[in-house]
Amino acid sequence: MHASPLSRRSVLAGTAAAAALTAVPALQRTAHAAEQAEPAAGAPAYRWRNAVIGGTGFITGVLFHPAVKGLAYARTDIGGAYRWDDRTARWTPLTDHLGWDDWNLLGVEALAVDPAHPDRLYLSLGTYAQSWAGNGAILRSEDRGATWTRTDLTVKLGANEDGRGAGERLLVDPRDSDTLWLGTRHDGLLKSTDRGATWAAARTFPATPGATGQGVTLLVAAGRTVYAGWGDADGTSANLFRTADGTTWEPVPGQPAGTAAKVPIRAAYDRHTRELYVTYADAPGPNGQSDGSVHKLATVTGQWTEVTPVKPGGTTSDGSTDSFGYGGIAVDARRPGTVVVSTNNRWAAVDTLYRTTDGGRRWTSLKDTAVFDVSETPYLKWGEDRPKFGWWIQAVAVDPYDSRHVVYGTGATLYGTRDLRHWAPQIRGLEETSVRQPISPPTGQAHLISGCGDIGVLYHERLTASPSRGMATNPVFGTATGLALAAARPSYVVRTGWGDHGNGAYSEDGGRTWAPFAAQPALGKDAPGPIATNADGSVLLWVFVHWDGTKYPAHRSTDNGATWSEVPSFPKGATPVADPADPMRFYAYDTDTGTVFASNDGGRTFTARATGLPSGDSQFELVAAPGRSGDLWLSTKWNGLYRSTDGGASFSKAAGPWASYTLGFGKAADGAAYPAIYMVGATEAVTAVYRSDDEARTWVRINDDAHQWGWTGETVVGDPRVYGRVYLATNGRGIQYGEPV
Repeated sequence: MHASPLSRRSVLAGTAAAAALTAVPALQRTAHAAEQAEPAAGAPAYRWRNAVIGGTGFITGVLFHPAVKGLAYARTDIGGAYRWDDRTARWTPLTDHLGWDDWNLLGVEALAVDPAHPDRLYLSLGTYAQSWAGNGAILRSEDRGATWTRTDLTVKLGANEDGRGAGERLLVDPRDSDTLWLGTRHDGLLKSTDRGATWAAARTFPATPGATGQGVTLLVAAGRTVYAGWGDADGTSANLFRTADGTTWEPVPGQPAGTAAKVPIRAAYDRHTRELYVTYADAPGPNGQSDGSVHKLATVTGQWTEVTPVKPGGTTSDGSTDSFGYGGIAVDARRPGTVVVSTNNRWAAVDTLYRTTDGGRRWTSLKDTAVFDVSETPYLKWGEDRPKFGWWIQAVAVDPYDSRHVVYGTGATLYGTRDLRHWAPQIRGLEETSVRQPISPPTGQAHLISGCGDIGVLYHERLTASPSRGMATNPVFGTATGLALAAARPSYVVRTGWGDHGNGAYSEDGGRTWAPFAAQPALGKDAPGPIATNADGSVLLWVFVHWDGTKYPAHRSTDNGATWSEVPSFPKGATPVADPADPMRFYAYDTDTGTVFASNDGGRTFTARATGLPSGDSQFELVAAPGRSGDLWLSTKWNGLYRSTDGGASFSKAAGPWASYTLGFGKAADGAAYPAIYMVGATEAVTAVYRSDDEARTWVRINDDAHQWGWTGETVVGDPRVYGRVYLATNGRGIQYGEPV
């Protein structure tokens, strides 16, 4: 999940904590990655890359390897894990091989390295702990994530739920590299004695899971002792435990007053001073925190000392309350007593990092002297003059080989410094955008315009660099909900989304600059949904759907959004589709009833046409083939693919795909009379990306098992100017684009 500083709305639903599980987890079964089908012999070879945006998602953890210079790993809430190479200053994605059926494993709950074996890497995966989500899994690597062995768990993890910025919840035991510990949200503490191949409950761990969905929030080694934070404490009992022998666990004595009612978020151990630093907050975060503190434990004497840099609850310069919690914490491996800690959820005064060089007696705010350079990812200005220090800061790390190399994650990026003053995104190769709707114009400078979660709409002058204008402004959106261009007048583009200063805009220059709608229906502020414009750009149809799923009547405008009128006959909540050749025609698919509606009067009225089609799923998709009137295609997930050539009056089922999740079109192959068709679906066993050059009579798979990216069913679209190029929207791995090689 992500949130922008504009709206603070989340991209994804489903973050409420699941009810506590009562069963004791059984031994896990070991499994390698599921069998996948490679592209058939003779299928085209494709090269897949990200259309560069740079970050855009919540970096929930960063871990430098303590024994290898320049090696680090990062985890994200919905976009997998990455490995950092300091020599190339670039991140390499490590989990793109996870396929459609494993979409829930793209969220990384925790990661762990083995100080004694530098090539070993462990990931605990599972995006949601809800009943409808699959169980978690452990990935184990002997080559820094180049290849993996997988163990499926019998418990659920929650990398995109509250508390996802805590941790790490996975740890190699400091006494034995074969022993691993795994903290879960609902099933207590698990232990493996065979390097993660099998797991069993650590039955001497004394805490009892509650209903908060936090459970074990952190695991950290302090010398040969392992400490575990507990997020389900009742406010009076212990929330920090330890084991000195790997068998017996006990509450840590003398836990500081006031911390029992808080959640231990993160911890870091200074091996020079033998002190353990712990951050606390009154909620797991990243949202909802209003109080917090920082304490250190002298592990030799057992003495606790509060070292909180600034106590929450003061008053800011504008008179608001300075409420926040504490999140990330990291010690300097080279300098005793040097620690960096982050505030979190500090919206009024803006979050910061505090740094101490004397064990917490005195702190300096690094924000106060920070100079930012976001020229590489301009969207980080969020439509303002300069970027802020950040928000949702729960991941902080200090390079063990360079004391002045500090990094911290936010809800959108990873910032780094080499001198404690100058900061820039350290994000090359890491792309976590949740993409909603890319479009590829047939003319103009940009081959791609993208509608995204949290960062609105982007105009991509190049695919290899973050858009120079950043997010579309006038107005700025957090999450885009609609994006469309006029097929016969592609310089005219419209967009809708969640914004604080208007929810719709139009462009007369292909999406380079924008003007807000002069007016909007009252529903626009609370329920901005998808939008369509007819072939010549003279009519807009805007649909309104509240975030809770409530559907409202569509509205129509013929003056660039200056005035609007309700369209009672349009099926509520349906996505409007413009005919690409006839400006008088619009279409819509009512997924509640399996009925196609059509308008022949420019969207004034709609009448039912084909009925009895698959129904019951709001993600069924109706698209129109470019350059043709009345040529419609309907993707109905596992119900298959349907086509109409008479404007929706009748449909026939395509013979090839047994599943079709999203469909798009691109430039036709040489000698072909019909546009290339791209589909995320299945013609055999595997759900993959396919292309057809012969009007859907035959299909070839164009991705491979190394490039799957979990869930890819949002949108796929081909480039109308470059045969074979296709843009794929992912949920957490940005915009992938493929080209034949």
